Amino acid sequence: MPRWAQLSILPALNLLAALLVTGLVTWLIGENPVECLKLLIHGAFGYGEGIGYTLFYTTGYIFAGLAVATAFHAGLFNIGGEGQTYLAGLGVTLVMLGFDHTLPPAALVPLAILAAMGFGAAWAYIPAYLQAKRGSHIVVTTIMFNFIAYSLMLYLISHQLIEPGSQNPTTREFAESGWIPQLHVLAAGMGLELPSSPLNLTFVLALIASALFYLVVWHSRWGFTLRTVGTNEHAARYAGVSVSRVIIVAMCVSGALGGLSAVNDLLGSSHRMNVLFTNGVGFVGIAVALMGRNHPVGIILSALLFGALTQGGSDLSFEKPMITREMILFIQGLIILFCGALENLFEPFIAGLFKRKDNK
Repeated sequence: MPRWAQLSILPALNLLAALLVTGLVTWLIGENPVECLKLLIHGAFGYGEGIGYTLFYTTGYIFAGLAVATAFHAGLFNIGGEGQTYLAGLGVTLVMLGFDHTLPPAALVPLAILAAMGFGAAWAYIPAYLQAKRGSHIVVTTIMFNFIAYSLMLYLISHQLIEPGSQNPTTREFAESGWIPQLHVLAAGMGLELPSSPLNLTFVLALIASALFYLVVWHSRWGFTLRTVGTNEHAARYAGVSVSRVIIVAMCVSGALGGLSAVNDLLGSSHRMNVLFTNGVGFVGIAVALMGRNHPVGIILSALLFGALTQGGSDLSFEKPMITREMILFIQGLIILFCGALENLFEPFIAGLFKRKDNK
């Protein structure tokens, strides 16, 4: 099968299969699948504010997808993005609480971004070291570290970082000098009018990260080494590559990219840390990378799809009370199933069509 068909036709068929199963379930609970689909699409793309929210969610999913893809190219399955995002949020929070009233924005925001990347990379380093040096399986350790990160953050926010006098597990609001500008605010400063939404300049950073990801992975010496280890670890070792070093660096880069998801939310939208700020972005990143075939273009498109599902599903649940948040998670789960475990379900049929075409 041609490469372009693997990257376009198969994901499209997998997505269609997931939507058909979702439509069947929607019909079984007494709702009209076509009407629900129209409401979902309208909620995601039918008006300005909805588009802004869709792109805001897309931003976090792009970082999470790039994080998972980096590890995939090294032959690793990093499912610890949720925990790495938690720790990245801690890095952002410590910088903000410590310096948001003393440092100027030009120094404060870059420092917070670097802290997010550093804390995310540090949390990914431990499972990477255990995999590279001790043989511990990366899947098991990253799962465990998700739970450890959540428990650690719950303790820190509830007992150490909580806003004085507050009963909610959240920090105080960060000073405005540490906020990343939202696009509708920037547009207003230039005399343009955009609908109000949390979409901020981190979206541009996500696109830049995607371009750099492509250049590094496919057009650099380190990227070639990374893909060599992921394709054939034994051949890479025979060629003199330090496999353990590649594993550790790849996981640290993965954690740093995943950590940027925290920047999108904490500095671009909520402007304070709370224990549920990740909202499952690390887990969605797995589906984004799978469906995007670990390529930045595919990851952007896949992230847009999941961003639309998140925003459109939220609007849909208001219009159709029977379609709950759990139903949206069900749709995401079906997409993960068909694009992950069943990603080659339609390949024999499609490959047969191309074979018959070539024979003619």
